[in-house]
Amino acid sequence: MSRYVLPLSVLGTAVGGAVLLKDFVSGGACPSKATIPGKTVIVTGANTGIGKQTALELAKRGGNIILACRDMEKCEAAAKEIRGETLNHRVNARHLDLASLKSIREFAAKVTEEEEHVHILINNAAVMRCPHWTTEDGFEMQLGVNYLGHFLLTNLLLDKLKASAPSRIINVSSLAHVAGHIDFGDLNWEQRKYDTKAAYCQSKLAVVLSTKELSRRLQGTGVTVNALHPGVARTELGRHTGMHSSAFSSFTLGPIFWLLVKSPQLAAQPSVYLAVAEELEGVSGKYFDVLKEKAPAPEAEDEEVAKRLWAESARLVGLEMSHERGQPLPK
Repeated sequence: MSRYVLPLSVLGTAVGGAVLLKDFVSGGACPSKATIPGKTVIVTGANTGIGKQTALELAKRGGNIILACRDMEKCEAAAKEIRGETLNHRVNARHLDLASLKSIREFAAKVTEEEEHVHILINNAAVMRCPHWTTEDGFEMQLGVNYLGHFLLTNLLLDKLKASAPSRIINVSSLAHVAGHIDFGDLNWEQRKYDTKAAYCQSKLAVVLSTKELSRRLQGTGVTVNALHPGVARTELGRHTGMHSSAFSSFTLGPIFWLLVKSPQLAAQPSVYLAVAEELEGVSGKYFDVLKEKAPAPEAEDEEVAKRLWAESARLVGLEMSHERGQPLPK
């Protein structure tokens, strides 16, 4: 059996390199030069990586930027750095812990009270392939932060977004959603042996499914919602993946990864594009692979799965459903 280990490792390296190459060449700078003076933008997970670069790019374009982060020390530092680099003083840090429904409700209430408008909501924050942790409310961490936390946040800000229309919601998903499956019998991995990769893929599939369902619910409101795969980037998101735990992988795939993986600045371009591009006005319910619209995985387009997931998500986060409109209402 051992004689197959090296060839399989080589095959894995080759496949990984091919995926990175395709991802790298498909990217580029945001093609839109549109500015957003006076528009209020919320970016979650904006103290580092793609989120920070997204906030920076949108601050350069004149937006009123709210960095929504769990670590306020890092968030304040990022906000200060962005203000200094862009000379846009309308960049502020606010506390948001997506692993806490209480924190999400407090953040949304403060935004609703203090902000006249919210024009753009970018649900960017994520955790990836972490150990079997749970959120404050008992959700599996990746499902809780990547999906359920943003699901609640978005719903709590919908009235503000509708009042600010035309407005946009951008959900950062991942190409990994294609390997995902929604297990309604055990969404929180309480019965199965925990598989951190499968849990991540499930959370990112849930993001695309909810994007489709929310788009359907928002028809005629002037609020659009789209999902995207930003590309593979050099960020802190992959700190739990263990790619370098294998000496062979580190030696062979490592150099390929370093050469082809995107900088956070480049990986932020799809979020910027969906946020500002005038040609995307009115476009909703779509999935973008970097800068190009693309069909997502077949399960991501299953309307019945999307509706069922929406109802279950609303129950889990404590949103009551309005029977008249089929819309969640905050308690």
